[in-house]
Amino acid sequence: MHHRILRLILFFTSALFVLTAYAESELNMPVGGTILSEEIYKLHMAGFYVCCGIGVVVFGVLIYSLIRFRKSKGAQAAHFHEHLGVEIIWTTIPFLILVALAIPATIVLGHIHNTDKSALTLKITGYQWKWKYEYLDQGISFFSVLSTTQDQINNKAKKSEWYLLEVDHEAVVPINTKIKLLITADDVIHSWWVPALGVKQDAIPGYINENWIYVTKPGTYRGQCGELCGLNHGFMPIVVKAVPQAEFDQWVKNHHPGNSFTPLQPALNPLTGDALLALGKAQYEKNCVMCHQANGAGLPPSFPALKKSRIVTGAPDAAIAFVLSGVPGTAMQAFGEQLDDQNIAAIMTYIRSAWGNSDLVKQQKYSTVIQPKDVAKVRQGSKP
Repeated sequence: MHHRILRLILFFTSALFVLTAYAESELNMPVGGTILSEEIYKLHMAGFYVCCGIGVVVFGVLIYSLIRFRKSKGAQAAHFHEHLGVEIIWTTIPFLILVALAIPATIVLGHIHNTDKSALTLKITGYQWKWKYEYLDQGISFFSVLSTTQDQINNKAKKSEWYLLEVDHEAVVPINTKIKLLITADDVIHSWWVPALGVKQDAIPGYINENWIYVTKPGTYRGQCGELCGLNHGFMPIVVKAVPQAEFDQWVKNHHPGNSFTPLQPALNPLTGDALLALGKAQYEKNCVMCHQANGAGLPPSFPALKKSRIVTGAPDAAIAFVLSGVPGTAMQAFGEQLDDQNIAAIMTYIRSAWGNSDLVKQQKYSTVIQPKDVAKVRQGSKP
């Protein structure tokens, strides 16, 4: 009997080592590349080992009792209703364990919301379904949109390594620098979540939540919106590239306000219809296809069809105004602050030419081609 009990003890001891090895595998929470993520990982592992210890003790006593006091050995069950000492013990021990875990958890929670002494401030705004990044100290602002192609999404092409986790413009940050994050939303509740950075912060319209990161390891960190924000919630990735300070300084120099990286640009020279159609198709798939679909049929009633739409095929100024200003009370965003005149002109040219809309446009003696100067004219007219 004693040898059997010893074997059981050895079994549970071995199981504890197996669990420890499992904790170090790829299935466990990642250590991440920031100070916060390391603190969160250590807190997670402390709780994990405590749970392992409790499991070994509880199941060890349980199995020992089942073997030692089994009926075949003539054991007689004791009959009692309460035992003050036992109740005090099983209440006190869990209480002490919870207190022991709560103390470091509270300390980590305090660190998460301590944004003092930040060297860089990054404002992040969630939209359906994209992120806007504003470097408040550098004057840089841009939108980051899913870059996975519609062919991949619709299973018409082989999926890339970073399927649904790739964007057109990644957020670039310097390593070994405390960066304050100001996180909000423009429409519905989103959540900026990058597991490897140890950050998951709700983005709430009308509120600005603060958080921070201090990346210690160069690399590319990927995440997603962590709050169910609508039909295409899964198409809202986050990509953060951490680089040395010198590389970040060069990035800032290359992307100062006023260059091609900043979305809003003045009206450019006229483009050919083919050039506008090619650009418009690409911009439509990036900014519009999630709601209005690749075939222009939309998803009524929330997302109306653009195919044979009275507004799309009607007077160009009215259609441009809808794109610039959006439609209050609906999911239609105001793209006037998101896209420049050239991109809006290209999108308008594409949707007025696709899905048989061109025939309806021509019947009303309008042109399917919209030039950047046409958008600029409406944009200026809409300003107070």
